[in-house]
Order: sequence, then C-alpha cells, then structure tokens
Amino acid sequence: MQSVDDGRRAAEAGDWVAAGHAFVRAAMEGSAEGAELAARVTVELEPLADGGSAEAAALLAGIYLEYFDESALPMAVRYARAAAEAGLPAGQRTYGHMLVTGLGVEEDRACAAELFRAAAEGGDAYGAFNLAQLVDDPDESLRLLETAARAGIAVAGAVLADRLSALDRDEEALGWYVWAAERGHTGAMNAAACWYRDGFGTPPDPVQAVRWFFVMLAHGDGDGIHEAIQLAKAGAIDAEQIREAGRLAGDPGAAESLIGTVLGGGRK
Repeated sequence: MQSVDDGRRAAEAGDWVAAGHAFVRAAMEGSAEGAELAARVTVELEPLADGGSAEAAALLAGIYLEYFDESALPMAVRYARAAAEAGLPAGQRTYGHMLVTGLGVEEDRACAAELFRAAAEGGDAYGAFNLAQLVDDPDESLRLLETAARAGIAVAGAVLADRLSALDRDEEALGWYVWAAERGHTGAMNAAACWYRDGFGTPPDPVQAVRWFFVMLAHGDGDGIHEAIQLAKAGAIDAEQIREAGRLAGDPGAAESLIGTVLGGGRK
C-alpha cells in the first residue's frame, strides 16, 4: 500500500511525524499493517511531543484514541490538551471532541464549541463540521456544514442535505446527497436513490435511482438491490435502462444480474 510505503520512507529519513501521518492514513484506508505501524510509531513521537512539538502531540492523541485500548486514554487526554493549548487546529478539534463526549475528561460542551470554533477558524474542516452540530444559529450551522463539505468531508455533505431537506430546499438537498454519494457515503446513496425514484427535488428518474442502488450494493449495502428489484418488477424501468444504470454505477454485472432475475434474461 502506497501510504505504508510513504510512512516507511519517512521513518527511514527520521521524519516521525510524517511517518505517523502516513501510517494513520494507511490504517484509515483499511490496512491492518498501517494500524500496527501507527501504534508502534508512538515510541518515536512521544519524545517529540514532550519536547514541545504540537503536531506530534496531536498525532499521538489521535493514535492513542483510535488504536489503543482505554488504558491509553489518559495519554490521549494529555497530548490532545497540549496540542490544543499550543493553538494547533488538529489538537483543538481532538480535545474538543473529548470534551463534548466526556471522553477521559468531564463533559464541557461550551468549551468544546470554543475549541471547535478556533479549529475551524484555523482551517480545520472537521472542526467546522463538529461546531455545526453545536451552534444554535441554523444559518451558521448550514454555513459550517457547507464549509466542511467543500473541504471534502462526505458526511458533512450528507448532514447538510438532511438539514436542507428539513427546510424544504429539496433541489439543493438532492445535489448534496449526490455529492456525498459520489464520495462513498452509503446513507447519501440511499437517499439519492429514493429521491430519484420518488421524484423529490427532481422529476422521477428510475435510471439514476437504480444506479445508486447498484452503487450501494458495491459498497456492501444490499438493501438497495431489493428496491431496484421492485422498480423492475413494477415495470418502472426496462432492460436497457437497467444497463444504463449499471454503466453509470460502473457495475454492468449487477445490471445483467437484475435483468436475468426479474426480466427473464434481457426482455425489453
């Protein structure tokens, strides 16, 4: 895996912070080796953090939270607080998360909001996303969610779509569901598929509906395929439209399987 290789090269060069970030990235991409290496690199990161490196401290806090058991929680708190006090946005966001959830510290939502705001103002997109969950002003919350989404956070786009839907801004909501779906958010895939099926925020479009049901399946969620079968059984979509949905989903095999199952091997 590229991220593991990047981490090894950084480690060989003595850049333990870069190595740690690469190993964490690999772990987030599903690499068990990356998770193991991220845990190991703490030995090298601790002296850096204790010597005043806020970036090493923030990285350590995240690793202790994600890849160690509860016995490491006091260390996570220590390093997250140090990084936050140093003004590092990643540390502010991590320590804010601990405060809002009461994870290893006494819950303090007001302080957490202050930290999330500081992180967001420092350019941390997850800080903006977290702050959006806490502010009372709905317009500010929408702005924060859009900021986080435009920085690439898929879940922020999905939550933004939910908020816009609640305000009956359906066309905008569908756009953000599709945006989040394109970035792998399965809940947004399901929402987009159902909205295209039912004509929320758009005229009904069974091709786009089945497309997103197929993509859900490719991401390990089989619920959508039952909806696709119902559309085909009801005659809402024909074989060629199913093939187009499969093409758009990048999964022509799923289309042929649905056709064979419901339409008798390709009946138009």
